[in-house]
Amino acid sequence: MRRMETQIRPESAEFKEASGRMQEVVNRFREVQDKARHDRPRRDLDRLKRQNKMLARQRLELLLDPGTPFLEFSSLAANDLYDGQAPGANIITGVGVIAGREVVIHADDSSNKGGAWYPMSVPKIVRALEFALENELPVVHICDSAGGYLEEMSGVFAPGGRVFRNQCILSKKGIPQVAIVCGHCTAGGAYVPALCEHTIIVRDTGAIFLGGPPLVKAATGEEVSVNDLGGADMHTSVSGTGDYPVDSEEAGIALAREIVGTFPRRPRAFDWAAPEDPYYDPAEIYGIVPTDYRVRFDMREVIARIVDGSRFHEYQPNYGTTLVTGYARIWGCKVGILGNNGVLFNDSSLKAAHFIQLCNQTGTPLIFLQNTTGYMIGREYEERGITKDGAKMLMAQAGSEVPKLTVLTSGAFGAGYYGMCGRAWDPRLLMSWPNAQMGVMGPEQAARTLGDVKLAQMRRDDPDLSEESVQELRDRVRAKAEDETSAYWFTSRLYDDGIIDPLDTRNMLGIALCCAAGVAPNAPHYGVFRM
Repeated sequence: MRRMETQIRPESAEFKEASGRMQEVVNRFREVQDKARHDRPRRDLDRLKRQNKMLARQRLELLLDPGTPFLEFSSLAANDLYDGQAPGANIITGVGVIAGREVVIHADDSSNKGGAWYPMSVPKIVRALEFALENELPVVHICDSAGGYLEEMSGVFAPGGRVFRNQCILSKKGIPQVAIVCGHCTAGGAYVPALCEHTIIVRDTGAIFLGGPPLVKAATGEEVSVNDLGGADMHTSVSGTGDYPVDSEEAGIALAREIVGTFPRRPRAFDWAAPEDPYYDPAEIYGIVPTDYRVRFDMREVIARIVDGSRFHEYQPNYGTTLVTGYARIWGCKVGILGNNGVLFNDSSLKAAHFIQLCNQTGTPLIFLQNTTGYMIGREYEERGITKDGAKMLMAQAGSEVPKLTVLTSGAFGAGYYGMCGRAWDPRLLMSWPNAQMGVMGPEQAARTLGDVKLAQMRRDDPDLSEESVQELRDRVRAKAEDETSAYWFTSRLYDDGIIDPLDTRNMLGIALCCAAGVAPNAPHYGVFRM
């Protein structure tokens, strides 16, 4: 593969100005994420100290191999929901390295409302378990939750069963799970450790029961202590619900690491070579990608700062030029990359469908770098069959068996978001940059379209509607559209797997490829391509 030639001039005033604007966007993201991770009520921190409990992130630090990365999923889940009372949905999920093995981690964060599960907590855990299933990775659960948040119980109960169902499927597939019970596991939450192959319970703080002492007394009149009802010694010597009693969280974490160390190592699929850092400085991405999705940039310049040695073999460089396709390596793994350089036309859609099939034929993982306003519209393009050609791209997606990873780098609008492997098309991971925007259409179009409809309704009731009222409506509709297309809005609702700093993109992709490499892809099976 040849090294790419850059057209960027980092010394120019325009580049420096653009870089500064992106740095501001990233700084804001870091502030929001840091608050979601660490800003907790003093009463909850004091409570954990009295209980001799560690914070969830302190547990993670002990659990993971020193010096290895942890790729966190959906750190801003539920961030603008529930009046901001459930940062991260009171759950930490992600993938890290334990005893030299990639492992999915689900950790309850009891530093806020006792780690109670909110409606968004459930899909966050489910999504992590789906990642474990897709990549056949072991799971470690750190259990410390007050159970379902009672004021939102209706949103937790029905979908909550999917957590336990996924645990059963993991076991069915022979994928091991380890539970470290550091707090109470009550009601449905009791099934998390009960469905694991290895369950560790911390004496005095850890407990498992379908109904705690107050509920037992209310229902049966029986008075019983926490330890007698569901403590470590009872469950590991009498009921058999647990396997190992330990005297401290530190001992439980050390034992979990020992258990994971007994798991077999996985073979590695795909084409790997010695990794190589990008030739061009990844920090230059800040000056390449505008904070306004309406301003165009060349996706090749982004690719050059993500892939090994900045080397890229471009496929069909002169055809369908609004889509860049080609081969590169990331962390040494050969990948096929599709990156938008504008709207998707007939030729770029056909090019995408063909390239996806090629990568499936050779077992090459796919990387999608999204920046599109969608497929081209208009009479001329409909006559050429833009809908039909876009459908080919979707059909190729559905028949694809190789791992797919998606990054929203800027705009992600319309059906182009689907064609470029949006959430519904099963990417192993879908991450967003903090400047990204996603929706049916851009906020300007949405504001104009919806505003015109609402204005027509209002003018039927009031033909003399004032210009001030018209402008107020347009401003309100636009503000709502801007909010609901922002990365913060859709990551809060788990429409992606998290926001990342653009400079972390290469490592995110590398970690995900290492996780996916333990499962060889099946042969692709396509549906009917309308010709």
